Amino acid sequence: MDPGCSQLLPALCAALADPRQPVADDTCLEKLLDWFKTVTEAGPSVLLLQENPCLVELLFQVLKPQDLSSGVLAFSLRLAGILAAQEDCFQYLQQGELLLGLFGESGPLGRAAWTAPTVRSGWIQGLRSLAQHPSALQFLEGCGALGTVFSLQGDPSLFVASAAGQLLAHTLVLSMRCQAEGQPSPQAPDWPPCAQQIVGHVEESLRSAATPQVTQALNVLSTTLGHCHGPWAQVLWVRLSPLVAGLLKKDPVPAAHSLVDLLLSAARSPVLSSDCSLWGTLAQTLSHLSCTQAGPLALGVLKLQDCPQALRAEAFGVLLQPLACVLKAAAQAPVLPGLPAGTVSDSAVVDALLSSKSACVGLLCQTLAHVELLQPMPQRPSPWPQVPLLEAAVTVLRLCNGSAAPTSNVGGRLCVVLAGCVRVQRAALDFLGTLSQGTGPQELVTQVFAVLLEYLKSPDSSPTVLKKAFQATLGWLRASPRSPGCCEMDSQGQLFLRELLPVLQKRLCSPCWEVRDSGLEFLTQLTRCWGGQAGFRHILVASEVPKLAEQLLRDPESYVRASAVTALGQLSSQGLRATPASPEAPGDQQKSLLLDLLHVLSADSEGFPRRAVMQVFTEWLRDGQAEVAEDPEQFVGRVLAVASQDLDWEVRAQGLELALVFLAHTLGQPAAHCPYAAAPPEVAPPGRLDEALQVLCRVRLFEFAFRALFDCDRPVAQKSCDLLLFLRARAAPCGSPQEVESSPDVASVEAALQRWRAGQQGQPLEELEPEAVLAVLRSMDLEGLRGALAESSDHVEKSPRSLLQDILATVGILGENEADCY
Repeated sequence: MDPGCSQLLPALCAALADPRQPVADDTCLEKLLDWFKTVTEAGPSVLLLQENPCLVELLFQVLKPQDLSSGVLAFSLRLAGILAAQEDCFQYLQQGELLLGLFGESGPLGRAAWTAPTVRSGWIQGLRSLAQHPSALQFLEGCGALGTVFSLQGDPSLFVASAAGQLLAHTLVLSMRCQAEGQPSPQAPDWPPCAQQIVGHVEESLRSAATPQVTQALNVLSTTLGHCHGPWAQVLWVRLSPLVAGLLKKDPVPAAHSLVDLLLSAARSPVLSSDCSLWGTLAQTLSHLSCTQAGPLALGVLKLQDCPQALRAEAFGVLLQPLACVLKAAAQAPVLPGLPAGTVSDSAVVDALLSSKSACVGLLCQTLAHVELLQPMPQRPSPWPQVPLLEAAVTVLRLCNGSAAPTSNVGGRLCVVLAGCVRVQRAALDFLGTLSQGTGPQELVTQVFAVLLEYLKSPDSSPTVLKKAFQATLGWLRASPRSPGCCEMDSQGQLFLRELLPVLQKRLCSPCWEVRDSGLEFLTQLTRCWGGQAGFRHILVASEVPKLAEQLLRDPESYVRASAVTALGQLSSQGLRATPASPEAPGDQQKSLLLDLLHVLSADSEGFPRRAVMQVFTEWLRDGQAEVAEDPEQFVGRVLAVASQDLDWEVRAQGLELALVFLAHTLGQPAAHCPYAAAPPEVAPPGRLDEALQVLCRVRLFEFAFRALFDCDRPVAQKSCDLLLFLRARAAPCGSPQEVESSPDVASVEAALQRWRAGQQGQPLEELEPEAVLAVLRSMDLEGLRGALAESSDHVEKSPRSLLQDILATVGILGENEADCY
């Protein structure tokens, strides 16, 4: 421990033990415990106590009947547990029966403070830290603590109840590990005493008629099997599985959620995966649980690596039952082709769907989400029923928007229940978008596009539903087949686009800003994907969409303006801002866009559009966009002049990214080379380097980078440091360092750097010469600066000594100027 901290500890312990002193807040005490944990992990706890006896004195003070705050009492209990986690320190503390006084019946258990959940939680967490060795197990058995932990499983505080269950599972696993030599006996009398008590308590709870007790037992057993994979797991399962299976005979099955967790935890255990009775219990559970309860179990079974094929098929059938019911209700067909054998429209599932709107919505959303998770998994069931799943997704969406025309009574009732249900619409659109990764027959894909168009056109579609519909549409457009022999979108996709773009135009004029924003994002992604294809270009340029996107640069909502900037940047990169009258001569419009974006960068009051402009400019420079490529030097100079004055640190950081791209291009750095790679870049030839440095000086890149080195926002300074290190690595030593460093230019640069470091950012640099720049770069400790910037900004304030000073300051121990408050 740091000597400075040791000097502060006695005063700290005295303050904590004094009930008259105001107590530090719980956050400080939590940080203090984290520090003690770090100290004990780094060295022996006994030595810590011997060098700092005030810690033991604090724990003894807690034993005295006095009105200590619940926070200090809980802190002391947890500290004792942390110290006693090492067995020799445990024995040291036991010499005075200190631990028995803290955790036994004569301690906080019998005081009024026990009514505070904080104290009960501290007591449990102290025992949890302490229980790390055989001596701790004997202590837990001897002091009667397990009985208290059993009762705390039903504590009104959920945090305390959960911690109690975790402690029992941890203790049971520790008991097993301490007796791991040889094959464990199946007879309970041969088990360690702690294991006997805990398993007996679990058995009693599993036989209970009270669901909360059954839940507690299942949770303890589930956590235990999750951490114990040796022979003991087999012994435990053989003893307790009959009681677990007995729960399936009750109607309804108690604690179904916890039962599912337990069975899946057991199935994941490498020791139990070969147990045939376990798979039989899983199959029985699938048939006994309700459809809502069985869904998570079926999904868990399908995710297992080592699972009998018959059980996988049964689980998949159970998972698809709600969708099978929807398909049957809409089609009134006795047979549903394409679904796996065993997938039936169960009457119980139909009853669940029709019992209430909340039940129907919950079951459908759960099923759609579960099947969506399976779709991209390598162990998904094969053959995958792509066609019926597509039909189910389209049917659900049509039931929700009222365009379905079911002929059955069940279908009509589903129409009423699901009408306008946004939650189901979002889930079904997500599911439909995921299914675009597969294929489908032409007529079914036509139905998919039709239902997506219905949702995009409908005035009843909410903004979130429209966003999901745009995302699903993009997925299906990307998956649409290409024309034979070329990369063009096929005729069906182009026909859909002709119908889609008028809808997009309408959405870009929506009074709801979220809808306008989603439409612009969709336009950006669509252009990025298809902007090089002649068919798409013709359809888009013939529409009003580019013109509307340009008008949205002046939208009152900053998010929309930012999305408009991004969309127009993408359109411009693809040459898609031309009018139908002059599709091949976009020059004037391109220039006006550059001016418009520069205006946004310099005048927009919100940060999001300005950040978007900088990202677009960086992409234009990187990709060699036509307008920028005409005069990149002038372009970069204008952009950096504006970005350097921006108050938004992300704009300044993006300015440095643009500067780095320009620097790499100017020095002839290959675009594919990463400037932050471990391998040093190739040194530039002296002639090219001198010419490049002249260009960089003219655009005032160095002034921007040097000023950013001392930016008050650390990410900006870090990016500037990386840029200058990259430049220094590319620059070969030229000239005589002694001659250059003594020149007036170098002196003026170093003086400016000193002013900027002191916070005087107002004064600009005069014209720089390349030699002066290189001399300054060589003289600066950029590596040391990068290391300093890598440290957290509050690394001094977060030190243990600072923490101790802060706590003492709250109780008035330190003088007015000694506290390190932050």
